[in-house]
Amino acid sequence: MSLHRLAQAALAAGLLAGVVAAPAAAAAAAPSTLPADQYTLTAAYNQFDAVNSALVSTLGTAAVHTVMDNANHDRTALPSSFSVAGLSTGFRFDSGDNSDCASYPQGITTSRDAVGTANGGNYDGHQLVAVSWYTKDGCDGDQQRSRITLVDWDATYPNAYRKILLVEPTGTAAAPDFKDIPIHAGGMSWYGDYLYVADTGKGMRVFDMRKILKTDSGGTADQIGHQSGSTYYAHNYAYVLPQVGTITSKTTSGTNLAWSSISLDRVSKSIVMTEYTCPSGCTDYPNRAPRAIRYPFAATGTFAATTTASQALQLPWYKLNGVASHNGRWWFNSSGSKQLYYWKPSAAASTFAWVSSGESLSYWEDDTSADLLWSLQEGAGNRNVFAVTQATYGGG
Repeated sequence: MSLHRLAQAALAAGLLAGVVAAPAAAAAAAPSTLPADQYTLTAAYNQFDAVNSALVSTLGTAAVHTVMDNANHDRTALPSSFSVAGLSTGFRFDSGDNSDCASYPQGITTSRDAVGTANGGNYDGHQLVAVSWYTKDGCDGDQQRSRITLVDWDATYPNAYRKILLVEPTGTAAAPDFKDIPIHAGGMSWYGDYLYVADTGKGMRVFDMRKILKTDSGGTADQIGHQSGSTYYAHNYAYVLPQVGTITSKTTSGTNLAWSSISLDRVSKSIVMTEYTCPSGCTDYPNRAPRAIRYPFAATGTFAATTTASQALQLPWYKLNGVASHNGRWWFNSSGSKQLYYWKPSAAASTFAWVSSGESLSYWEDDTSADLLWSLQEGAGNRNVFAVTQATYGGG
């Protein structure tokens, strides 16, 4: 079933009762151009090859369709109280994940990012929404690990999702192991077989969706990695996704970038990023104007060994948790201001009312229905994952 028909079914069931009229756009200050050649990436896609090969040999892999065949959590409908202009469709996680005070959803990407509209936007037979999370050591603890959630988004399959732990390979080819990745995972992009997850102070970590490992879901909740023989635990997770490479960011002028959020632009075949910063007074975040940078993929569909940015912007907005770009247009989500900003070069920027606790953005291309912007809210008890028509927010 197409996303459009899913949305129509949801509407008939009364799940979209919270839809409100299109917001009035207010004029806003516009971004300015920065020298793009000051921003580069260094890509290493094969840094863990030896250990990963040993892990695959020992544990075996599970294809995405196998993972989804074993999905063990049920997503639920959006509450009727949820309202945002242009609402098309969406869901909530189950009650446990919706209220978990130690784990927080951050990034969002979809199989439409991965493959476009080909085969109905299916990756390995499934149309998927993927969300990144970070987990703290207790409700008020430090960041301890990160994971992704794969959510089936097609009525052909149950309304289910599965959690997959993100891990970093360690050890050697003779004694392979892995450990937790304690990052914020503030943004995520899926392109081809590769999943890119933002690593705030460094750039991005790269994962290969063809290399999901099967682990023993036994043991205790605190056990991670090799135990004995061929037994590996992962905090009771049955699947882990090992890092395959690293994309390192470098800035030749000014302060280093804070990789707060990322998103894929399929039209220009690039990843865009933006920074969460404050005008003043923040202790955990930079106090300066934020930037947005575009990094193009090589013809291979991956980043070259060295990549120079193709666009760099100084932004007039703050506390940005989300960014999206498509066909020369930009959207920025400010959780602090509860606003969504739209801008197209050589035009005035617009400001729209947006949700509270808003996180990343992802552009959903559709050949037969309206193109969408997917986003989500991170607050415990209010974790709505939703899609709005992009034209409602200036996209035209």
